[in-house]
Amino acid sequence: MKLVGISGSLSLSKRSKTLTAVEKAVGFVRKDPAVDAEIINLSDYDVQFCDGRDPFLYEGDTKTVIDKIVSADAFIIGTPIYRGSLTGALKNVFDLIPNDSLRGKVIGFVATGGTYHHYLAIEHQLNPIASYFRAHVVPGGVYAHNDHYESGSLTDEAILQRLKTLGESVVSLQRRLSGEAIVTAFPEIPRT
Repeated sequence: MKLVGISGSLSLSKRSKTLTAVEKAVGFVRKDPAVDAEIINLSDYDVQFCDGRDPFLYEGDTKTVIDKIVSADAFIIGTPIYRGSLTGALKNVFDLIPNDSLRGKVIGFVATGGTYHHYLAIEHQLNPIASYFRAHVVPGGVYAHNDHYESGSLTDEAILQRLKTLGESVVSLQRRLSGEAIVTAFPEIPRT
């Protein structure tokens, strides 16, 4: 099983809270020898803005990111929450990928913020995007805020346990689905 973690933070800090949380969740599942896991840290890529062309016509880093997502079986996707929503960088990735690239695949969501103010962003912003793509979402995404970190490290034991459970649940659900896309029909949406 190929699992891709995505950090939607473009923070100039190499240790963004979002990247730290995604790395922790992915780290827990890397212990399973049947899981090939990698992380896409969007701040390491020069991803073009979506301009409506066929997703497979992009080149460079944009093509690399699209190809990694298309070839993955499952995901742990994280974003900082700005103004009550996901980052523009992560939204751009969702705009770039083919409409069927997440169909029937499993996603676990992670969000980070300064306070508890935006903990419902997973439910209101991220889950609807996954629904559009006909992906399966592990219920109970993980939201971590500043009080859960100390000196750039994620130290809150309850959050760490939830990230472990999230990662393991993504792998478990994807195994149970065994690659079957158990979803409703996806309407054809032409891209011109």
